[in-house]
Amino acid sequence: MEEQFTREDALRREGYRHACHIMLYGDSSAKLFGKIPIKHIVLMQMRFDGLLGFPGGLVNPSKETLEAGLSRELHEEVGVAVPVGVDNHVSSCLSPSCPQLITHFYIKKMTEAELREIERAAVAAATDHGLEVLGMVRVPLYFLKNGGGLPYFLSHSFISNSRAQLLSALQRCRLLSQGELEKAVRQAEQMRRTNSGNSSREIMTFRNTITFRNRSFYDMSSSYD
Repeated sequence: MEEQFTREDALRREGYRHACHIMLYGDSSAKLFGKIPIKHIVLMQMRFDGLLGFPGGLVNPSKETLEAGLSRELHEEVGVAVPVGVDNHVSSCLSPSCPQLITHFYIKKMTEAELREIERAAVAAATDHGLEVLGMVRVPLYFLKNGGGLPYFLSHSFISNSRAQLLSALQRCRLLSQGELEKAVRQAEQMRRTNSGNSSREIMTFRNTITFRNRSFYDMSSSYD
């Protein structure tokens, strides 16, 4: 469990860098396949390193407020300088993966039209698109057969504590019940264990295939000597 403190206490700490990230979300009346209610839109992004995370980045409190820095980062990553206020701040804690870094997490509710505009601008106008950010993704908050939907999504790899931030935010905003979140996490962990075993078998199969091809090439080359 990361050490938590207030926004003010975090800013008083000397010798630390600061990073701000935000969950942008809103309600939706759309239905998947015309029958499965989407209910809510929650935006995350695929990062340059292949990990999932929230929009945001490093800010410099000596030159800008945390919120101004986050808005600047949003303009670079999603193409829209989304206004962020102190009232959107949710938590501040030490980063579990990077020494001397304090991470600040924010949540902002928007309309479906505003979220769609962010998705459009992230591709058409964001300077970081295709570079630091490979694309925006929506978090599937529904459950399908065989663990499809949220459980599958949670089984992917996330940067630092963003997976924990997502689960906490979904509960905080009451987008899913405690029981639904526990079910999704339980199924996701089962999938990760299964996928780990499958990956080991795939690697072994790949190595055997390469070995076979190399031997076949060697045998063919030898026949011409």
